Amino acid sequence: MSKTKRTRYSAEFKAKVALEAIKGEQTISELGSRYGLHPNMITNWKRQAIDNMAEAFSSKAERARTADDAQIKDLHAKIGQLTVERDFLAKGLRSLSHSRRKNLVEPDHPRLSIVRQCELLTVNRSSYYYRPSGETALNLELMRLIDKQHLETPYYGARQMARHLRRQGYGVSRKRIGRLMRLMGLCAIYQKPNTSKPNLQHKIYPYLLRGLTIEKPNQVWCADITYIPMRRGFLYLVAIMDWASRKVLSWRLSNTMDSDFCVDALEDALARYGKPEIFNTDQGSQFTSDAFTDALKGAEIRISMDGKGRWMDNVMIERLWRSLKYESIYLHAYEGGSEVRQGLRHWIDQYNTSRPHSSLDDRTPDEAYWQKPRPGYAGPALQLAA
Repeated sequence: MSKTKRTRYSAEFKAKVALEAIKGEQTISELGSRYGLHPNMITNWKRQAIDNMAEAFSSKAERARTADDAQIKDLHAKIGQLTVERDFLAKGLRSLSHSRRKNLVEPDHPRLSIVRQCELLTVNRSSYYYRPSGETALNLELMRLIDKQHLETPYYGARQMARHLRRQGYGVSRKRIGRLMRLMGLCAIYQKPNTSKPNLQHKIYPYLLRGLTIEKPNQVWCADITYIPMRRGFLYLVAIMDWASRKVLSWRLSNTMDSDFCVDALEDALARYGKPEIFNTDQGSQFTSDAFTDALKGAEIRISMDGKGRWMDNVMIERLWRSLKYESIYLHAYEGGSEVRQGLRHWIDQYNTSRPHSSLDDRTPDEAYWQKPRPGYAGPALQLAA
């Protein structure tokens, strides 16, 4: 029986697919189906493309120095092959989740075959080659209904959400709804027993906003991630908001739930608006990651994190999601990433510049952030026409 020859892809093809993934117009599953690729492979190519972008702008001397360093590293690796493999296992990779270990497999690794990498990572080779079929049309419809109901009753867990959907005529089980809610990043807001251990690799910071009076722009910023449904899939949206003025400072869409698009939104907000005194988030792995917290620490910003399961600790941006989804996402059946991006840009621009808030003395977020007076306001002695 002849061995199946491993498919080799050109650098141009990898760059094309990685660029499509970075654009975020389609989900990873859709790209996999379109090009006949495993989603894990596309995710790896996307990350490699992002990590190596800086090399395109480096000088010849820097590239030569990098090449020399690479040759030295290669020589050291050849001499210490057994040491490398021993250290590879000693770094605690086995403590990672199965999906994260599977994403560490590099199909084009010059020295380690896929078989050997799977052995070192304790990943079953058949599970690595498994291609997820993506969510069915029914599951996408259920996710849209779950998202909408969660805004109304954020205290519904999987069991109660399943009961609600069964009353709507859907024959669904609690396990199915629980899986979809986990995929969407949703959970009930009530306090639950601490039955899970936090990721020891990520530091959790204390909540700094309790009892704090927030009354000026750039005193506190906050961020959160939400699920954005489309006709044929879904994307993730991160937004950064100024707490006092309600102004959305920056936002990004992504087809993967990693920290890169969160860091990108943070760096954009810092470049355009300076820095806050405190930055508040939930305890999601994207916000506790070293890449995100290091960016905050590098800007000398104090880090605050919500209590576990405490959605009220970040209530300002939770209210933003409710308005966004009822006024834009649910009213338009967006086909793909470009339509979603265009719709979000229009809604957020209108929210910032034209939507007055009673808590801001009827000013818009832009007016409150830049501390401008309300148009047409004559002061405390303003007389309204009869």
